[in-house]
Amino acid sequence: MLCVGLDPDPARFPAAVGSSVFDFCMAIVDATADVVCAFKPQIAYFAATGAERDLERICAAIRDRYPSVLLVLDAKRGDIGSTAEQYAREAFDRYRAHAVTVNPYLGTDSVEPFLRHPGGGVFVLCRTSNPGSGDFQSLMVDGEPLYAHVARRVAHEWNEIGDCGLVVGATYPAELAAVRAIVGDLPLLVPGVGAQGGDVSATVGAGRDAQGFGMVINSSRAVLYASSGDDFAEAAREVAIATRDEIRTHAPR
Repeated sequence: MLCVGLDPDPARFPAAVGSSVFDFCMAIVDATADVVCAFKPQIAYFAATGAERDLERICAAIRDRYPSVLLVLDAKRGDIGSTAEQYAREAFDRYRAHAVTVNPYLGTDSVEPFLRHPGGGVFVLCRTSNPGSGDFQSLMVDGEPLYAHVARRVAHEWNEIGDCGLVVGATYPAELAAVRAIVGDLPLLVPGVGAQGGDVSATVGAGRDAQGFGMVINSSRAVLYASSGDDFAEAAREVAIATRDEIRTHAPR
């Protein structure tokens, strides 16, 4: 259930790769692909340095070299009408993602172009891992927090339009368990393990589905920057294996 997030920061690259976003990310991908279920490139890290072409090449390489690994574009898109349609084309046609993260704040019509795009799926932001997420997501509405309304709408309405999952942070295991109780076996993308401090045991216990799985548990910086030396890829692999094994100890065999 381990996902490695690709958040390339050239300021933290080891000397061995210089400033090459493509070389850094592909070294991480090739070193960890056999121990993960997914890769999650964060589009902002590429766009900020004008590396969108590198992102295209990385996504194409993941799809071609590792076809069984899920490719999630972390873009958190949220817009309406024809603009949402263009964002869907960007995610699924340009970057060839299997799934993309989206923001539900603008409502059904802002997400529908992603859901109706052939072969695409979405992970909808629900109860995110950042400290300020509760400002709005935990507001009580008709007796329950707003994130619970989002979870129910996605599971019982949007999932009828296209393939859906939810983004729920590992940093809030009680809320993760509450979401799982609402949505049944809907897939969950779970950031917050690693540098953000989410506990693996609590995460698996709170978020697993009826079969004991059902989560894509993301770790980014803890894997990417496990070493600043020439052994960065080997160190990333060691951390990925250790994280995967820790997840396995709490999942059914």
